[in-house]
Amino acid sequence: MVPPDPETSVSEVHYAVVYVPRRSRDRFPAGCVDVMASAEAAVGRADAGRSRYAARVVGPSKSSEGQLIYYLLEWLD
Repeated sequence: MVPPDPETSVSEVHYAVVYVPRRSRDRFPAGCVDVMASAEAAVGRADAGRSRYAARVVGPSKSSEGQLIYYLLEWLD
């Protein structure tokens, strides 16, 4: 994971809803992450039945394959 740079806004900590079949992964493509304004908004939009989970993530960062990805900090339950 690329740590957040305090002088730029390239990789920042966000609350998000992440679409993922299992919560065993720790990084996600940007297309699977919906950034939310707050933890409450993320928890309110989460839907485990549709594989959408609230989380705190860092990103976006560019992977070695050139994809934008987010890294998991914690699941919000």
